[in-house]
Amino acid sequence: MKTKALLLTLALTAAAPAWAGNVALGKTKSEQLACASCHGADGVQTTAPNFPRLAGQYEDYLVRALSDYKRGARKNAIMGGIASGLSKDDIENLAAYYASLSGPLAVKR
Repeated sequence: MKTKALLLTLALTAAAPAWAGNVALGKTKSEQLACASCHGADGVQTTAPNFPRLAGQYEDYLVRALSDYKRGARKNAIMGGIASGLSKDDIENLAAYYASLSGPLAVKR
């Protein structure tokens, strides 16, 4: 029985995303960067359709997008400038924070 539990734990740990960031640190970083000025206080900007909604996006998508901005594979002067100063941990934490928020299409229970 202990062997099965150990194997299950190892399998779940191996399947966990390598980018799992810290939500609280991501929130703090988003405040420092003033992300809300374009993306809304809750990650859902409704007044400017050219700024994407971040709340509820998949964490791996957000990590990829920020990483692409950082290395120049994704082009946007504002986001490129912001992302260039982010560490890997910053990116993971920001992604975790915005992924933790309820997206605009989330089912309310």
